[in-house]
Amino acid sequence: MFKALTLFLLLVSSGLQAQPSLHTDLPLNYLAQVDGQAGNRPLVIFLHGSGSNEQDLFELKDELPRDYNYLSVRAPKSMEQDRYQWFAKKGEGAYDGDASDLKASGQVLLDFIDKARVKYSTDASKVYLVGFSQGAMMSYEVALRHPEAVGGIAAMGGRVLSVLRAELTPDESRRALAIFIGHGTADPIIPYHDGTEANTFLKTLALEPEFHAYLGLGHSISAQEVQDLRAWLERLNP
Repeated sequence: MFKALTLFLLLVSSGLQAQPSLHTDLPLNYLAQVDGQAGNRPLVIFLHGSGSNEQDLFELKDELPRDYNYLSVRAPKSMEQDRYQWFAKKGEGAYDGDASDLKASGQVLLDFIDKARVKYSTDASKVYLVGFSQGAMMSYEVALRHPEAVGGIAAMGGRVLSVLRAELTPDESRRALAIFIGHGTADPIIPYHDGTEANTFLKTLALEPEFHAYLGLGHSISAQEVQDLRAWLERLNP
């Protein structure tokens, strides 16, 4: 339902090319662009939003550092043909998620990360979750509960869900997490203040997010945000 890529990115990726193969050997189905000969390459794992699928964010890889490996996963809960979600939205008002869905999806994503890290010979400190909308929320869910599993996250157009916020306290084990937050000021689905509140909340946990506001951007990803994301990833592994 929420396509992340703007017209700019769609044009970038619109050339005639073969569809990537869907991999089914790990706990979640996924697409991959990897260099199997290079050991301990940084690994980006894309997490799409509600109502989308593993193809939605995958083309971002073409605008990001070339010396990374890239996976794009399919959320585990099917909605209808080619549309998936990480969790069911709970109630009205501020965007929140069903606790049982969050727990189940968080566990399968954590399992996926662990097995992907082994398969692609990557240290946990070099694994980065890049999520949009629900994918951003799942990035927070997994990284803040299990900081040992990843080196950092990029949360675009997302929020820290209330069930997670209520259960977190400052913990030294999270201090090493690198965090990128990007949010459009005109987002009608996940309002801009959800992004600024996430930034403020993470600072109470002694984290230091890199926050980017995108003037006039709705519930999508702009070309400027992709450039900022690329620069962030390059700084993590110069």
